[in-house]
Amino acid sequence: MSATGADDTVAPARRKKRRRSRGGLRHRLGAAAVLIAALCTMGGSYAMFATSSGAAGTGSSQADVSAGHQLYSTGCITCHGANLDGVKGNGPSLIGTGAASVYFQVSTGRMPLVAQGAYAPRKEAKYNESQVDQLGAYIESVGGGPGVPTGDLRSSSATIGKGGELFRLNCASCHGTTFKGAPLSAGKQAPSLNKANDKQIYTAMLSGPENMPVFSDNTITPEQKKQIITYIQTLKASKDPGGNGIDRIGPVSEAIVIWVAGVGALMVAILWIGARAR
Repeated sequence: MSATGADDTVAPARRKKRRRSRGGLRHRLGAAAVLIAALCTMGGSYAMFATSSGAAGTGSSQADVSAGHQLYSTGCITCHGANLDGVKGNGPSLIGTGAASVYFQVSTGRMPLVAQGAYAPRKEAKYNESQVDQLGAYIESVGGGPGVPTGDLRSSSATIGKGGELFRLNCASCHGTTFKGAPLSAGKQAPSLNKANDKQIYTAMLSGPENMPVFSDNTITPEQKKQIITYIQTLKASKDPGGNGIDRIGPVSEAIVIWVAGVGALMVAILWIGARAR
């Protein structure tokens, strides 16, 4: 007992308790700092790789970016704005679309757009391949987004069956089993794939033009994208043995089509002769 009447054993106990409390607080703060650092690292890694095309990048030079900026300023800025943030009523923002979207839209002649509408049809491209790459390099350098894949975009012929399965699951409901495309709601359309090259199909999957969903590498892997392309392009190039494939509308032989057409023509002739005989 001290001269003041306080118990001398209480103060040390309190000091010890405060030290433990401070030590626990430091431990919790340290753990929180480690957790925040880990989350930041994961977020940064995802941001770095999430927009990747899953194939080798184009490695654009500063000269390409500068040339693309010039092309953009003369052909795109009116609708998409000086900062790629879009112009209300004219064109959407291009932030995050990347060179993949540019390649698909510009190489197929859909952009520059002639007139506003629900559907942008394919037409002759205004820019050559080099200019398309330059435009893509500039837009990706400013707004980021998936790049244009390079190299062989097809898988081995042994994967055609797998590619067909993936196509029927993800693509056939809009583009049709014969790749001819189909109308959608509100005047929109899923376009035909019969004129699309490998890179246009791949970049469409990466960018999701118009009503098409974006098939990121987390949804359809790069190898699966190649399998789909292999399936589409192999069937387009294959010949139909025995004559016309009737646009591959299904298991219908030419003989049945000719028979139906012949019977129809015969009925028309009978009705016409009967009408003349009255």
